[in-house]
Amino acid sequence: MLEGCKTAQERWGGVHDIIDRLLAGRRALVEACQPLKEKKHLTPKDTPDIQSLCELLMDYVSAGHFTLYEQLALEAQDFGDNSALQMLKSLLPEIESSTQLAIEFNDKFDNADHCDQQLTDFPISIQALSLVMTERFQFEDKLIKELHEAHSENAH
Repeated sequence: MLEGCKTAQERWGGVHDIIDRLLAGRRALVEACQPLKEKKHLTPKDTPDIQSLCELLMDYVSAGHFTLYEQLALEAQDFGDNSALQMLKSLLPEIESSTQLAIEFNDKFDNADHCDQQLTDFPISIQALSLVMTERFQFEDKLIKELHEAHSENAH
């Protein structure tokens, strides 16, 4: 995506934009999740909000896998940072497990029929998803700090 950039600033600025978009997506995901987690009793009227949450969730996990992690790996390669590449390699399976749970959650609640049939399962599912995504956010923050911030400081 950013391979054709002519200067380091274009490259790192582009990665900053990717990170900013990911963090904005994270914020939107958390904001959509919180009111649903707090509801004591869900009804079919909540289905559109749950479906919106599923869309935000899929957008978020996709942005990580298909944009951010790839760019962070390219940065580490450009800097010859083998320890950063090792960290990425060790954390990606942990992140992948959260992706699998997110996909399962989406498959369970992504459309009105699925969602309406499984509303009673939603509180347990959202709690499990919240725990896994919180852990994922920590892994992603570590990747950003170790793979991007260290390199962007060197680029200036």
